Amino acid sequence: MSSTLTAPRTTPRTTPSLDTPLTPNPDLLAWVDECARLTRPDRVVWCDGTEEERARLTEYAVTKGVLIKLNQEKLPGCYLHRSHPNDVARVEKCTFVCTTTRDEAGPNNNWMAPDEAYRKLGALLEGSMAGRTMYVVPYVMGPPGSPLAKIGVEITDSVYVALNMGIMTRMGNVALGMLRASSRFNRGLHCTLDLDPERRFICHFPQDNTIWSVGSGYGGNALLGKKCLALRIGSWLGRQEGWMAEHMMIMGVESPRGETTYVAAAFPSACGKTNFAMLIPPEHFRGWHVWTVGDDICWMRPGPDGRLWAINPENGYFGVAPGTNFATNPTAMRTMARDTLYTNVGLTPDGDVWWEGKDGPVPETLVDWQGRPWTPASKEKAAHPNSRFTAPMTNNPYLSPRANDPRGVPISAIVFGGRRSDTVPLVVQAFHWTHGVFLGATLGSETTAAATGQVGVVRRDPMAMLPFCGYDMGLYFGHWLDMAHCIASPPKIFQVNWFRKGADGRYLWPGYCDNMRVLKWIVDRAHGRAGARETCLGWVPRQSDFDLEGSGVTLEDVDEAQRIDLPAWQRELEDQEAFFTKHAATMPKEIVLLRQFLIAQMERERQRHPEA
Repeated sequence: MSSTLTAPRTTPRTTPSLDTPLTPNPDLLAWVDECARLTRPDRVVWCDGTEEERARLTEYAVTKGVLIKLNQEKLPGCYLHRSHPNDVARVEKCTFVCTTTRDEAGPNNNWMAPDEAYRKLGALLEGSMAGRTMYVVPYVMGPPGSPLAKIGVEITDSVYVALNMGIMTRMGNVALGMLRASSRFNRGLHCTLDLDPERRFICHFPQDNTIWSVGSGYGGNALLGKKCLALRIGSWLGRQEGWMAEHMMIMGVESPRGETTYVAAAFPSACGKTNFAMLIPPEHFRGWHVWTVGDDICWMRPGPDGRLWAINPENGYFGVAPGTNFATNPTAMRTMARDTLYTNVGLTPDGDVWWEGKDGPVPETLVDWQGRPWTPASKEKAAHPNSRFTAPMTNNPYLSPRANDPRGVPISAIVFGGRRSDTVPLVVQAFHWTHGVFLGATLGSETTAAATGQVGVVRRDPMAMLPFCGYDMGLYFGHWLDMAHCIASPPKIFQVNWFRKGADGRYLWPGYCDNMRVLKWIVDRAHGRAGARETCLGWVPRQSDFDLEGSGVTLEDVDEAQRIDLPAWQRELEDQEAFFTKHAATMPKEIVLLRQFLIAQMERERQRHPEA
């Protein structure tokens, strides 16, 4: 399928004003010209990624009302953006994978035939940038020189998108220098149109390495290097090329002896992934350090030493603001203190930002995320629940020294986690790689405000990839199983749940910095030097295997957080049935058999303990 743009049916009224192209690449120049002929902008601007350009675009965005300049003494280099109220989160119903056949996209994705998608979106894009500026944004996903790095070019009519891409990626001349004369780059075309939800489509063409997005300016729908390329297109490329694109953070855990262990962890959006990536150990763990490699996306490949090596393809953080404070995530608070774009948070009278859960007293008055007066008596929140901050990763005081290493880092442990108020224990280790894939494949989490829809409903979100896998999910599990044959020393796999509650409704585990206590057990297990006991779910720590000194957690709460509730697990296994049935055509037999084995084990346990 060719992604060649359909020429407009009418001649452009005027020739757009062109910046001098920054590259002689004939394929790139021809594609940009096709996009300009279709969308008919008044001006074409090539982004070079320099500080001078960022300052110029920022000033322009302020004059146009796209950004609001914040108090530069309190927040140097920081600005506020307000989205349209109907455009504040990823919209899965508008997101499509456009493969040649429906089966390739799988039942986990909305599907549209490529010809139909190009035709439908092409009609919306025709003349869509008239009176606007078209920004050409070349970018690199991954450290320059990495064997996993990928080059993309996003064309957009949004200066907000261009500025965000300048934070989130290695953008500009560095990408063009790597691309040289090659035609191998991801082609991304984005236009906000009029933000009408009925004309909102985010279409991925994996076989063309192409993304078209119209009708939205929200990050997950408009920053095409992020979820679109890094995960949906990336997962497709990974299966073709023998690597893995995952919705995972990466951290380095350094012991007082100077040993650093690298851990990758997958959590659905707004479930604490950034907090975990930026964890600061509690005082009791003096001498331990956690270094952030990445907070959201992880690309992994088998290394020549038989281990799994990972890079963070991003260059910044697109984090959730509400609930972030100096108690929950001091690293994030320091990271976003300068050169940050805030989206949909409250604005105080002195030009500071505020959101629910931020440190300090609640302001007596401010302007909410929709630009309306707000007081503590207001019925609606000052900041949208999915309000964001976009901050450079170089601001992170605990950025890993290897965050820009082209080789990546060797992964010793993989962690899957979700938001579950019951059923799932605090931490479990898989028996082996295939069992770990089963744990990831059956991951469930209570929905949050990061995606549209009802909040607090448990849904299957395997590997936290359900909204982001660019092909059939059963084949995706098969790719995970196949990768084991390429990795002589695979990482150990774990599942965690920081959110389990007791009968009284309170959280049984304090979370945040105290997650270091679970993390230390994970690290020690990865190196084969910590104890555990076997259960039907996997290996779990005994009370003596946790270092609880100074935590304030009672042993009774630890036991309750780790308890295997047999009736709850019977319901859990029944709830998984619909997902397994939906993907029955491609679900690997190994995963099906492991679930059947667990059902049999649970039934035997119920027979042995009918009072449970």
